Amino acid sequence: MTNELGRLEDLPLDYREALTQRNLVPLWPNLRGVLPAGKPRPRTRATHWPYASIKPLLLRAGELTPIEKAERRVLVLANPGHGLDNMQASAAMYLGMQLLLPGEWAPSHRHTPNAVRMVVEGGGAWSMVDGEKCPMLRGDLILTPTGLWHEHGHDGTEPVIWLDVLDLPLVYYMETSYHVDGGRQQRVAGHGEHRHARGGLIPTPVFERSNKDYPMLRYPWADARAALESLAADQPDLQAIQMTYVNPQTGGHAQNILGFYAMMLRPGQTLTLPGRSPAMVFHLIEGGATVRVEEQSFTLAEADTCCVPGYTPVTLTNTAATEPAFLFIADETPLHQKLGVYETRS
Repeated sequence: MTNELGRLEDLPLDYREALTQRNLVPLWPNLRGVLPAGKPRPRTRATHWPYASIKPLLLRAGELTPIEKAERRVLVLANPGHGLDNMQASAAMYLGMQLLLPGEWAPSHRHTPNAVRMVVEGGGAWSMVDGEKCPMLRGDLILTPTGLWHEHGHDGTEPVIWLDVLDLPLVYYMETSYHVDGGRQQRVAGHGEHRHARGGLIPTPVFERSNKDYPMLRYPWADARAALESLAADQPDLQAIQMTYVNPQTGGHAQNILGFYAMMLRPGQTLTLPGRSPAMVFHLIEGGATVRVEEQSFTLAEADTCCVPGYTPVTLTNTAATEPAFLFIADETPLHQKLGVYETRS
């Protein structure tokens, strides 16, 4: 069968006009665009957002726009492949750097997109999620799942900045994106992290499990870092020292659309990840690293973020010869798996 399909301009003008008047479109001139041969044509571009260039602009935003006029003071990390106005890092991921100044309160609301917060810098801030007040320390991962009330406050003395990761592009595309404003939450017991989960144990009072969809809301970086170091020590020949943030009740991903991971690169290590269908985001928590994607190479300093398209191998290198590097990774794996489109290519 020939790959040469009929073009739109091959059709008579009066026929094309008749189709347009009836809200009809011929498939065959557009078929190769929506179903390319062998491999998708991602709009997501490999993109690097250096934190050193973001932070001054974010602090300037704090001077220019009070929290009452912003609600959430965020600079969106927009991928040029999707168009900056669309505020997407990839097809399903949104990224934003958010600033909260001492004494500020970002009011309570809930929304349909799932969100997580990866704390980049500062101390003294907190997120209250579903009534649980979660401290925000550098490297902590805090969930704000779909439909849960959440608010942010700051009792410290220095600015706090965190990286937001949401599945907003997907939810917006499905025409299901909205928010609801609320008042201050009533605090309940707990700080979100549930220390008992560290031992591979979950509460089962009278042999019943919790009915909460998200029983763990805060994943402290101190725990994740220690787990990575322990894994590296236990398995010295293991190349990919990587942990997945999981729901302790189910063992599945911490959220149901996007996946989140912590990775450690040994001193001087180079690690090549195979091309997989989901796009990936890399955020450097500690150390220094380079990220090579096809013909591009990004040198990441601490708190830098980059995005790479799917179906593309990625090579990571720890630029330090004596110290490990630690990265936070977000991707679209759970979504791809649920849709049955997840794949790995050598």
